[in-house]
Amino acid sequence: MIERYTLPEMGKIWTENAKFQSWLKVEIAACEANCSLGKMPEAALKEIRLNAKFEESRIKEIEKEVKHDVIAFLTNINEYVGDSGRYIHVGMTSSDVLDTGLSLQLKDSCELLLEEIEKLENEVRSLARQHKNTLMIGRSHAIHGEPISFGFKLAGWLAEILRDKERLLILKESISIGQISGAMGTYANTNPEIEKITCELLGLKPDTASTQVISRDRHAEYVQTIALIGASLDRFATEIRNLQRTDVLEVEEGFSKGQKGSSAMPHKRNPIRSERVSGLSRILRSYVVTALENVPLWHERDISHSSNERIMLPDVSICLHFMLREMKEIINNLKVYPENMLKNLNIYGGVIFSQKVLLLLVEKGMSREKAYSLVQKSAHQAWNNENGNFKENIEGDQEIMTLVSENDLKVCFDPSIHLNNLNVIWDKLSI
Repeated sequence: MIERYTLPEMGKIWTENAKFQSWLKVEIAACEANCSLGKMPEAALKEIRLNAKFEESRIKEIEKEVKHDVIAFLTNINEYVGDSGRYIHVGMTSSDVLDTGLSLQLKDSCELLLEEIEKLENEVRSLARQHKNTLMIGRSHAIHGEPISFGFKLAGWLAEILRDKERLLILKESISIGQISGAMGTYANTNPEIEKITCELLGLKPDTASTQVISRDRHAEYVQTIALIGASLDRFATEIRNLQRTDVLEVEEGFSKGQKGSSAMPHKRNPIRSERVSGLSRILRSYVVTALENVPLWHERDISHSSNERIMLPDVSICLHFMLREMKEIINNLKVYPENMLKNLNIYGGVIFSQKVLLLLVEKGMSREKAYSLVQKSAHQAWNNENGNFKENIEGDQEIMTLVSENDLKVCFDPSIHLNNLNVIWDKLSI
């Protein structure tokens, strides 16, 4: 499923070729840093810039013999560079290349994810603005509560998307870290200034105190943030799936011409894209434990994290990128049915206005306990009758009607009252 829907620009970041390109960027940047400090001749740097390249198949061929990917990579580069290759990787260890190169890939992934989340933000904001006053029933425990608007529901989604965007911005900063500190991370065989210059050339910041690797709390933060954003998308998708149920049908995914919902039942129109988002979010969450398990490496370094990261980091990046695009398309093509929203809101003769009637009776001098008992009795009589009518039950209760007028009840049963104070939400979110 993921392979079928992979989007090329994110997928390209995580190819083997892109990985080797990131390693080459690190090695050349380190050479430039060494040259700027007089550690290598400019002629050698020029030759490296001109000739340094690799052949993916050749790297794999060498790796079969040496059983070390970075050594295979460096061997292949030196086949093109010649004598100047002796200045490449001086004072560095493999993880300087691996982890700094990985940071470049993670940073690029964050940038693409930010682009997509901003597009989703715009779609949700537009739909929320369109439906600010589209009345519908609010639900708690999946049971009718009190009136809200569809725009209000979307405002909650928008607020969450904005938080997720902020999390991505923070994550991009947190993961844009490099190291050129050598074995154990002590700079014993390299000048710390090399790390500073190299990272600056690559658009990264030097790690505060790396060991032989960049500590994996940063990578765990990456996976957890992606999983959290995926959980947000799952929340939106789950709500759409619930609202599309036949007995609710307040919204519905777009259904294109020629699309089929079932091989057996021609009438079916299923929320398959929302279900897809929900399913993929489970994959993201499943990786969180693995990412956290990578944090406690042995001493200054082991490579127990390396094997799973080669699967996990491309997977979560590509998966979330697809999910963001999928959710944007879902929102863009969403069918909204205000008439069904009103129909569902008004079942049982306005039973959802029970709190308004309760507060009215208390205001008129009745004790809360007595008022609650009377209102609950009328509400449950309506609820337990297919054609029950709460308003008529209230109007037929003489104990209540001796205290209130028809106009009082009219105000209680006006759903628009529930939207009166929502400007505070619209203002906060610029809807």
